[in-house]
Amino acid sequence: MDRLPASQVVLPTGIVGPAVVTVDGSRIAGVELTSEPVPDRTLAPGFIDLQVNGIGSVDVASAQGSDWDVLDRDLVGHGVTTWCPTLVTAPLDAYAEPLQRIAAAASRTENDGRDDEPVCPSIAGAHLEGPFLGGAPGAHPRDLIRPVNAAWVDALPSVVKVMTLAPEADGATAIIESLAARGVTVSLGHSSATYDEAIAAIDAGARLVTHCFNGMTPLHHREPALVGAALTDDRVAVSLIADLVHVHPAAVALAFRAKGAANVVLVTDSVAWDRGTVGQVRMTFDGVAPRLPDGTLAGSAVTMDGAIRNVVGRCGVGLFDAVRAATATPARLLGLADRGEIAPGRRADLVALSRDLTIEATWVGGRLAG
Repeated sequence: MDRLPASQVVLPTGIVGPAVVTVDGSRIAGVELTSEPVPDRTLAPGFIDLQVNGIGSVDVASAQGSDWDVLDRDLVGHGVTTWCPTLVTAPLDAYAEPLQRIAAAASRTENDGRDDEPVCPSIAGAHLEGPFLGGAPGAHPRDLIRPVNAAWVDALPSVVKVMTLAPEADGATAIIESLAARGVTVSLGHSSATYDEAIAAIDAGARLVTHCFNGMTPLHHREPALVGAALTDDRVAVSLIADLVHVHPAAVALAFRAKGAANVVLVTDSVAWDRGTVGQVRMTFDGVAPRLPDGTLAGSAVTMDGAIRNVVGRCGVGLFDAVRAATATPARLLGLADRGEIAPGRRADLVALSRDLTIEATWVGGRLAG
């Protein structure tokens, strides 16, 4: 039994401390308040990132072999213990091979406490961002965006767990119903949909909006569009890229106030900025964010712990709400009932944060990374 003391522990109901989290193998055994001296740190659940296109020099779309080890080290180094490799818009026949590689990488990480395997974050499944997008493609190649192909969607492998599509895409409503019935989290994005089209998609089973405010028609008081539906319908959560480039701090604060942390998800939407590609899209890094030659944002370079620091330090969001948006809420959307919270019986996916909210240590399934 391992004992992890901390001055603060983020529990499902709030932040307590000083306290000790006890870990038995790969699971959390309990949490107890203590009067003994403890390190000045915060223990939180491991972060869950639903949208990772790549990191540094490794693009998920072409990752193979040791590339996955590079991704593993970077992710756990920034507190991520579960993630979704993300593929952007491409020709339909270009998805099969990277999805096979993602499935192989996912099976490689399913060690759940085995000491003979390296400590690496769990892959919950692939996130397909496209190709069935709408009138706000952003960095996605317009010539590759297409109407929904029901036969192609029906044939997708089980490794696909999240799919972003536009409510206005031809055939979207029926495919949302089909995907939701299969347990795929359907997210709405890159869209110029009307408010009514967005509500119809939510009625059909969509439960997330991809990088809210970005890749969609801006909010208008007479034509609220997808943003209006996203911020007012409690059935749907919104993800945010909190690099403070994609979304102004005031808009981040607005989303948290409108939705509550139970319906906000922090994502990095990170890309292989050093490699200069996002799938088949070419981009450059200007030192702040990756962009297309015309200045269009093309993913981010933010880390998940950096997003937490930004949200708390610049957006007026409390630490409890910020952590929940990076842990319990994405876990719920993925249907992962065994993680995302510090509670007895949950997986011992944990991060230790210093006072300035940098990562001191990460545990995956009770095993210390690094």
